[in-house]
Amino acid sequence: MGDSPPISVLLGSGGIATDERRQTYRDLVAAHFRDCDSVLFVPYASHDHSSYTSRMQEFQGPGGPTLVGIESLGDPLAAVNQMQGIYIGGGNSFLLIRELHERGLVEAIRDRVLSGVPYLGVSAGANVASPTMMTTNDMPITLPPSFDSLGIVPFQINPHYHPGKIRFMDGDELVEHYGESRAQRIAEYHRTSDTPVLGMWEGSFLKWYGSTGCLFGRATVFRKGEDYYRLSDGSTINSCIEKVTG
Repeated sequence: MGDSPPISVLLGSGGIATDERRQTYRDLVAAHFRDCDSVLFVPYASHDHSSYTSRMQEFQGPGGPTLVGIESLGDPLAAVNQMQGIYIGGGNSFLLIRELHERGLVEAIRDRVLSGVPYLGVSAGANVASPTMMTTNDMPITLPPSFDSLGIVPFQINPHYHPGKIRFMDGDELVEHYGESRAQRIAEYHRTSDTPVLGMWEGSFLKWYGSTGCLFGRATVFRKGEDYYRLSDGSTINSCIEKVTG
């Protein structure tokens, strides 16, 4: 039997709100899809599909891939099976995974990615690359048939992760929010699951190759029963989110 095809997955937390982060995003995405004539864009985390696809095409800049919105095609399943690359955008993870399940696309996307088709997921699109969507930050605005997700990485992703507690400006004064930290919420997840969680800081990306991954930016690793720790830019991790180098 031959070797399994290489897996090419790029996951982003979001927070692409500065010129430097936009350029990093565009460089990584252009390189990720460099062999694709066109890429299937899945805007199901939003209610306005065509507008979302148009905005994301403009956001790519002149060197980015050509995005084809899945909403513009008559047969979404056929589109998944035919396109050279797949990009799932951000928004609400509950809405996204409901649409993927109800349209019968979860297994099809998983099979295509595991067969070597490059996948990009940002925010909710990164969250649903996990075994389940249970480490999302989103409100449950709808009830999906299942929390099971694509499972193209063997650990959970928590996008938009931030360390510590929240402070905010109340008039001219910086005050404490006194709410739960993101680490406390992830600890709640680990009361019912052993799967490790990668908390991706804003503006960060993970390039995943199937058994190892390289981090661009910063992230925090959560493993049940262990102290969490931070990963720095350039770190290489394995399937258990253990740091290999960096």
